[in-house]
Amino acid sequence: MSDLKDKIAILPDTPGVYMYYNAEGIVIYVGKAKNLRRRVSSYFNREHESVRTRLLVRAIADMQYIVVPTEEDALNLENSLIKEHQPRYNVLLKDDKSYPWICVTNEHYPRVFLTYNKLKDGSKYFGPYTNTGVARTMLNLIRELYPIRTCRMMITPEYIAKGKGRLCLEYHMKNCRGCCIGEISIEDYSVYIERIKQILRGDTQEVMRYMRSEMERLASELKFEQAQEIKEKYQLIERYRAKSVIVTQTVDDIDVFGVDDDDRDVYVNYMHVRGGVIVRSLTLEYKRRLDESQSQILGYALNDIAHQLDVKYKEIIVPVEPEVEIQGVTYIVPQRGDKKQLLDVSTRNARQQKIDNLKQMEKKDPEQRVLRTLERLKTDLRMSELPRHIECFDNSNIQGTNPVSACVVFRNAKPAKRDYRHFIIKTVEGPNDYASMREVLTRRYTRLMEEGKDLPQLIIVDGGKGQLSVAVETLDTLGLRGKVAIIGIAERLEEIYFPGDSVPLYIDKNSESLRIIQHLRDEAHRFGITHHRNRRSKSQVASELDSIKGVGEKTRTALLRHFKSVKRIREASLAEIASVVGNVKSQIIYNALNNHNPK
Repeated sequence: MSDLKDKIAILPDTPGVYMYYNAEGIVIYVGKAKNLRRRVSSYFNREHESVRTRLLVRAIADMQYIVVPTEEDALNLENSLIKEHQPRYNVLLKDDKSYPWICVTNEHYPRVFLTYNKLKDGSKYFGPYTNTGVARTMLNLIRELYPIRTCRMMITPEYIAKGKGRLCLEYHMKNCRGCCIGEISIEDYSVYIERIKQILRGDTQEVMRYMRSEMERLASELKFEQAQEIKEKYQLIERYRAKSVIVTQTVDDIDVFGVDDDDRDVYVNYMHVRGGVIVRSLTLEYKRRLDESQSQILGYALNDIAHQLDVKYKEIIVPVEPEVEIQGVTYIVPQRGDKKQLLDVSTRNARQQKIDNLKQMEKKDPEQRVLRTLERLKTDLRMSELPRHIECFDNSNIQGTNPVSACVVFRNAKPAKRDYRHFIIKTVEGPNDYASMREVLTRRYTRLMEEGKDLPQLIIVDGGKGQLSVAVETLDTLGLRGKVAIIGIAERLEEIYFPGDSVPLYIDKNSESLRIIQHLRDEAHRFGITHHRNRRSKSQVASELDSIKGVGEKTRTALLRHFKSVKRIREASLAEIASVVGNVKSQIIYNALNNHNPK
């Protein structure tokens, strides 16, 4: 460690790349810096909140660095070293997906086709296209516009001079101009290829301007049939543009990066806009290793897109400024207007990619969603283990009558309704929620422990700080404090209280954790209130009949079925009651309901 500190002390204040090694001499992290000394020192002169960063610092046994002229050079070098060493703690680009490209070959008579392999053979590649359907549509449009060859023969001037070419069906169908026999010159064929490249770059406006001028020229020369052919091709491009996403007419030739992320993964969408149309879009997925910020991830994405798509940036719309300066490039962080709309479109694309990936993972492994939800809940509620078993308690006593409590149980973030329990309060008189909570928790967990059943990982009590304090005292008495996590939720659902902390935690309203807690509380309310209403209803309807000696359940049921209510039984004559239950019982019931004063 002393040798490492000596190295850090003499680091230069210049841009560069640093590499951390573990005790086995393996590269575990590669980073770039605008100022090497300041950046590397920051790892060792303060306590880090991130657990992963603390683990990295503990594992560092040695360090090396490379000085470069600019921060942009540092980014490029960092990217190369990460790909070479695959360090454990670096951001990982998940680039295992294969996307198609449209290739324009480097030949005398170039071919244009779809490929998944980008080779360094001098050919020009356009893409990649994340949607294969879009790539095929583009290829079909090109072939309808221009009669380019599809054969794989090596057609050179020497080959044509030998006269070995044979015209095929494509020529007779007018899909090819007879390259193999030299019926179209290399120069004329090259005009087609240049127009095709323009379309593939998204510059359809220039192609349409050229076609329009050609139509007007041919029409003025009274060559109407040829003018009509060009008009049909012009209309093809028009229809293609109409299907494209036209965002704005005020923004031209600009790059856009939108970001959406969660705890582990960051999705960066890249769009290129030309002539108000999105002509290229690609979403990259990165896996966080050290809680890297969006600014850091954007720096990696800029470099990856530049290398993958051979992009030369001028103006870039971003949600936050990346942690890298690129010479001659301007960053724009829009707050409103057309550029903000472009950023929103890109962000939605990144978010959709995240949603699609999650759905795909859940389809392959349904347990994945549950684990992700429980992990989020564990983090938000500062727990040491996953809350696979959660119990929530709620008291109900309206106007102090028939006090009950409800316990709802969630397993793996879903209601386990067979495990729900009602508790009729036995030892508490009057509306005392604190005493009721103490009784219910004592009865519930004493029984679970006696029966040897599993205890929950998390208990939620509805009622805020007061109820939570009573619940914590009860768990202490039972010897469960520290074994089971417990929280209280206030009337305002966003406020979560922890034992011994008077300041509540506020969970994001869109959080999955809050959705689970809300579901638990709503279920506890519903279950408790339903039971309370049933008890109150029974006591109001049948209490007077229950208190009459000699009147059993069958008699009560027969009377209520016939008269519908106790009030109607009281108002009925002795003969009417006797017609239902007989003379002996009718006299008893009639006397009881009328204060023993028969009419």
